[in-house]
Amino acid sequence: MAEWGKGDPRWIVEDRPDATNPNNWHWKEKNATQWSKDKFKELLIGLKIENEEYTCEIKELKKCSGESSVNNRKAKLFFLYEWYIQGKWEGSSRTGENPTKYEGSFDIPNLSDENEIHEVNITFSVNKSKGEKLIDLMKSHGESIIRQKLAEYIRLLKEQFSQGLILPTIDNTNTTDTKSVSSINNSKTVINPQILITENKSPTVTFRDLKIHDKFNCTKIELFTTFCDINKVKAFTQNSVSQYDCRKGGFFSLFSDNITGRFLDIVPYDRIDILWRFKSWPSDHYSHVSLSFHDDTDQTKILIQQTGVPSQFYDNTMQGWKHFYFESIKSTFGYGSRLL
Repeated sequence: MAEWGKGDPRWIVEDRPDATNPNNWHWKEKNATQWSKDKFKELLIGLKIENEEYTCEIKELKKCSGESSVNNRKAKLFFLYEWYIQGKWEGSSRTGENPTKYEGSFDIPNLSDENEIHEVNITFSVNKSKGEKLIDLMKSHGESIIRQKLAEYIRLLKEQFSQGLILPTIDNTNTTDTKSVSSINNSKTVINPQILITENKSPTVTFRDLKIHDKFNCTKIELFTTFCDINKVKAFTQNSVSQYDCRKGGFFSLFSDNITGRFLDIVPYDRIDILWRFKSWPSDHYSHVSLSFHDDTDQTKILIQQTGVPSQFYDNTMQGWKHFYFESIKSTFGYGSRLL
């Protein structure tokens, strides 16, 4: 038996001409804390959230506490991060000569490698009592936009900051067969180290807002419960439900796990707010969907407003709502025929 350190390939420094971390065996850590703080400021400060009536802008990060690091062990990358972020935003009406300005804040208490991006909590508050419309804007549009920026931070941490941690070996200068793991808790995200080493930019993703409505020949309560009752959901999805916990904070997974998300808010018989994504969308990106229900004579109208839809998937998303939701609900429960 060879003595420890002799004849053991883990310790033969000739595996790399520069004798640095042979075979990428040793644990190597790169501190990303200051880089992360700078990146949060770059991504969030100056971010605007607007609609036709109101405009809001993030002005500063009042608190950014936490730490982040990237580790290389045996050519596998482990991403560790945990952050609490508190920021300040200002908003006003887009009409009028001297619109009143409002100041508000937002809190992100649990951005970490242990949480998926849709599990990160984002809360908003405003300093004046008449700023309800601005709070509504920040909740309906701002949350998904901020979440997109947080997802971009995670992507940049994995693709940009970690470059150079996996070193080429004498037999494989590009380490093309090596896979890196995104976090120490066995996250499913896998990154190709060749991309980490050679690629500095990723394709720009643009987003669109989607609005769609339809009428159903049923009562408002009947249509609302169609989206809340798991048995009804199983019926119109043809039993394609992996998870459906219809409560605030509950998760859902539909159509063979192609549609996943989380319930943000449920106002009985009036509105359902959710985070929603399609499996083929950019990693960790979720749109914000608001379903509102309205009485319309002897029918019920549903209005779906969705923000943050990747432009390349806009048409497919529109058709998906029509075919897999609207048409399927009508054919399953008979809501397409006139009430008597």
